[in-house]
Amino acid sequence: MVFKKATFHGRQPEIEAVSMDHASLERAVAGALATAGGIDASDVEVTADGDDVVLTGTVGTADEIERATAVARGVQGVASVRNRILVG
Repeated sequence: MVFKKATFHGRQPEIEAVSMDHASLERAVAGALATAGGIDASDVEVTADGDDVVLTGTVGTADEIERATAVARGVQGVASVRNRILVG
């Protein structure tokens, strides 16, 4: 059996290590929201684009929206937060 070096059309495949950072940042923000007081984040989704975080979903009150933004900004590695959470 012969093993060849992995290539794609003669080029080395590019491995995007950044996605691992996205996932860990998303987990960190989601964990912070889950454990923070004053927020029911069960219907909130966290998406990271680099060090920018987008929050989507629904919460019960407008105060929870503001609290979610503050908690997300407090997570290490977050540069900015775009909050698209709705009251619902």
